[in-house]
Amino acid sequence: MTLLDIRNLSAGYGKVRALFDCTLGIGENEFVVLLGANGAGKTTLLRALSGTIRSSGEIAYGGSDLQKMAPERRLQCGIAQIPQGRGTFTEFTVDENLTLGATIVSDSRRVRRDKERWYDRFPRLRERRSQLAGNLSGGEQQMLAVARALMSRPKLLLCDEPSLGLAPVITREIFAIFKELRDTDGMTLLVVEQNADLSLKFADRAYVIEAGHIVSEGSASAILADEHIQKSYLGD
Repeated sequence: MTLLDIRNLSAGYGKVRALFDCTLGIGENEFVVLLGANGAGKTTLLRALSGTIRSSGEIAYGGSDLQKMAPERRLQCGIAQIPQGRGTFTEFTVDENLTLGATIVSDSRRVRRDKERWYDRFPRLRERRSQLAGNLSGGEQQMLAVARALMSRPKLLLCDEPSLGLAPVITREIFAIFKELRDTDGMTLLVVEQNADLSLKFADRAYVIEAGHIVSEGSASAILADEHIQKSYLGD
C-alpha cells in the first residue's frame, strides 16, 4: 500500500524554482533513498513534504492531502524530519533534546517510556544523557537527531544527508539503524543522500534527482548497477 504519493511537485525559493513536476511514491514499511548531487533539489523536496516551503502539485499521505496541512499538523499526522546538519540543540542536554522531540505529546508517562525505549536502542545516548548535545561527537549527535525525531512516534521518517561530516563506519551504523527501524518498527523512511554506494546497500528502492527533475527510479540493486549512477555517483 502506498503511504506517500507525490505527483507533479514543484517548489522553489522566491522566483527561483528548484523542483520541476516531480512524481514519486513510497509504500508503507519501505526504505527509499533520494540520490543527487549538491543543488539537485533533494533538500527542497523534503522541505516541501514537511511544509516549511510552499509548493504546488499533489502530496497524498495515507489518503490525506498534505498540501492543506500546516507543518505542525503534518508532524501530528506522523511525519518527522531530521534536518541536514542534525539540528540538535547544542546548549541543551541529550535528555532535554529528547524531551523537545516530544512537544506534540501531552502524556508525560509516554514521554518517559519512549525515552527509555530509545536509550535502550542507542546506549551511547543513555551514557551521555546529562551531557550537552554540543559536546557529543558527530556520530552521537546524528544518533541523537534520529532519537529525537522518533520521540513523536512517526510513521514516516524524512532524513536529509545523514552521512554529512561522518566517518564511513559511523555512516554505516546510522544506515543499519534505519534498516532496523523499518524491519523491527515497521517504519517508512525517505532518506536524502549523496553516498549512493552505501545507501543503496541498505535501501529497498531509490530515485535519482538532477537539476530538480526525477531522472531515474528503481530497486536499489538496479540503481546500483546502473551505468549512469556508477559514473556520476560512484566514480567508476
